[in-house]
Amino acid sequence: MEFHINHFLKTLPRAIKQAMVLGFDMFAAWASLWIAFSLRLETVFWPAEQQWWPFLIAPLLSVPIFISLGLYRAVIRYTGLSALQAIAKAAALYGIIFFAALAIAKWQNVPRSIGILQPIFYLVLVSVSRALVRFWLNNDARSASSPATERLIIYGAGAAGIQIAHALNHARNYRIIGFIDDAPDLQGKSINEWRVYKPVELDGLMNRESVNGVLLAIPSISKARRFEILESLREKALHVRSLPNLSDIASGSISLTDIQELDVDDLLGRTPVAPDPSLLAKNITGKVVLITGAGGSIGGELSRQILALNPASLILVDHSEYGLYTIHTELHARLKTQLATIPQIKLIPLLASVRDETKITLILQTWKPHTVYHAAAYKHVPMVEHNVCEGVAANVLGTLYTAQAAQKAGVAHFVLISTDKAVRPTNVMGASKRVAELVLQALAAEQKTLPQPMTIFTMVRFGNVLGSSGSVVPLFRQQIKDGGPITLTHAEVTRFFMTIPEAARLVIQASAMAKGGEVFVLDMGEPVKIFDLAKRMIELSGLAIRDANHPNGDIEIAVTGLRPGEKLYEELLIGDNPMPSQHAKIMQANEAHLMLANLKLYLEKMLMDLQNNNSDGIKKVLAQLVSGYSSDSPNVDWISNKI
Repeated sequence: MEFHINHFLKTLPRAIKQAMVLGFDMFAAWASLWIAFSLRLETVFWPAEQQWWPFLIAPLLSVPIFISLGLYRAVIRYTGLSALQAIAKAAALYGIIFFAALAIAKWQNVPRSIGILQPIFYLVLVSVSRALVRFWLNNDARSASSPATERLIIYGAGAAGIQIAHALNHARNYRIIGFIDDAPDLQGKSINEWRVYKPVELDGLMNRESVNGVLLAIPSISKARRFEILESLREKALHVRSLPNLSDIASGSISLTDIQELDVDDLLGRTPVAPDPSLLAKNITGKVVLITGAGGSIGGELSRQILALNPASLILVDHSEYGLYTIHTELHARLKTQLATIPQIKLIPLLASVRDETKITLILQTWKPHTVYHAAAYKHVPMVEHNVCEGVAANVLGTLYTAQAAQKAGVAHFVLISTDKAVRPTNVMGASKRVAELVLQALAAEQKTLPQPMTIFTMVRFGNVLGSSGSVVPLFRQQIKDGGPITLTHAEVTRFFMTIPEAARLVIQASAMAKGGEVFVLDMGEPVKIFDLAKRMIELSGLAIRDANHPNGDIEIAVTGLRPGEKLYEELLIGDNPMPSQHAKIMQANEAHLMLANLKLYLEKMLMDLQNNNSDGIKKVLAQLVSGYSSDSPNVDWISNKI
């Protein structure tokens, strides 16, 4: 019955609701006058003669003041502190005018103290009425919501936690139970209507208050402490989400849109090393920079970070119209907003394929960039395994054509984005990226024989980047959202992981240290077991793994078998004894390579095989060039098998 009444009230036209509130305020003006008179005269009061005048002027004064200050524009069920402050301001103004009216009129048997008492009682009645209606309607909203309504504890009772608590308090699908905070001076106290608990009290809250979610509102905490907190929450079947770091919160106001799933740094527990500003700026600030594959995951992040380093021009090259349009639109918007105070930067999007030797040469001759970041490549292992010719043409010939064009155009620095899969590869993608490295190593060696080397060629090799296209984290997140299963190719698969922003920063810094021909290897930390990552994501989503020992769990982890060319373990070094660099997270590998004249013989054979769509021949050339790769693996190229 109560729900139907509330629903009826909520669906009334806005004008009728405002009229009802206005009518109550008029009644409250009279009721507060009656209370004031009764207390002042110490008897049950009934007005007589000139005592009626205050009852006439009270609503005539208060209602226009309340209207002018916007009290009837507010939605009562969302009334907060600001609305109560507006009521207090209106009541204070009304009280001054009402007291002045009584003092001037001097009506018989109307004590002037009524002018003080009545506004006080009036303020109480109006404020309490708003609060009660807000509580009634919001309590109904919560009780009428689905059983899936999340009962949240906010971890962090600082400014961010308080702001998000107020924002969530109006949301139908959340119920704030309280705060948890590590600070002893806050524990046991209340902030507004919410109590601050100790971390050790969380289990009791889960049992007593049915808490099923935790929101981390600790944007300024260290990564190490944040990881400790997450580890303590893993076994509690709580859905854990977070607010972004302080640097990612654009303004001082935090809203529901700032709530996000745990980022990849949280899942890995990595603490990125602070970048060296001098290395970041060396080959970029005030210079013309070109990025191939700018519409991809790595190329896009390189574009964002390079734009922030104030190049003279940033040239974006990609063969994907959609990818190029997306990154250009984003960067153009950044130039107009957050980067509006920097010198004018030319932003040039160019549709082109690195496989088009004539076009890529024309581009480099026209814009003559100082630095080229070559991120264009096919990187998806099974896709390249099934499309051998396209993968090798893009990864090998695309690198060769772009590097040679850079050399002719007098580019100062050319940086190849490589991969850990180039080390003793078992797949075509990895082998093709190793040949791309060999191309640059050969060109760099040839450059050193010249009196004045024109182009410094270097390579930066790293492992998987989380959040990129094809990354397991968004895939697992979607599979969890769909109810599972999470699919793994093998229970023992391990990979090196790094976030895209961290990888892009290290690539820029590594390239600034290059002298020519180096293979820089990023320190990816310890390899991560994919099964453990999947388990961690399930547990921090508030769910349980379903397996033979836990048949009533929520999400199953299904092992599907290794894909063609996939390895259980990846490596970053071919040789041994890597040398340190001036950056703590960047090493320099010592690896053998061919001279350009010898390499060209293999590349000519590869080009003939590409023209004939001879995927078997291409794989044999790869096996001859690349240590660890074997052409004996089954050829699963779709076109060759169809022919």
